Amino acid sequence: MNDPGLDASSTNLDPKVAGLLCYALTFVTGIIFLVLEKKSRFVKFHAMQSIVVFGLLTVANILFSWIPFIGPLVSLIVGLLTFVLWIVLMLMALQGKWFKLPYIGDFAEQQAKNF
Repeated sequence: MNDPGLDASSTNLDPKVAGLLCYALTFVTGIIFLVLEKKSRFVKFHAMQSIVVFGLLTVANILFSWIPFIGPLVSLIVGLLTFVLWIVLMLMALQGKWFKLPYIGDFAEQQAKNF
C-alpha cells in the first residue's frame, strides 16, 4: 500500500519502486521515468534529481580523467563516492523519502514541476 503522501504513479508501479528505478541506471533511467511519468510528483522529482546529479558527476568524472597525473586518482575517488551516493539515493527513494541533495535537490524539484 502506498503512503498517503505519495501520488500514485502512472507507470502502474508502486511510487517507491518507481523512485528507486529512477536511479537504477543513473541518468538513463531518470530520463526514461521523466518521460513516462505523468502523475506522481515523487517519481518526477527522483527522475529529475537522478538526471541532474548523475549527469554532473559523469561530466566531472570525464573531465577529471583528462588531467595528467592526479586526474585518474581524482576520477577514481569521484567514482567511488558516486557509487555510495547511488546506493543512498536508491534506498531513500525506496523508503518513500523526498531526499533532496543540497542545491541539486531544490533545482530538481523546480524542474520536475515543469514536466
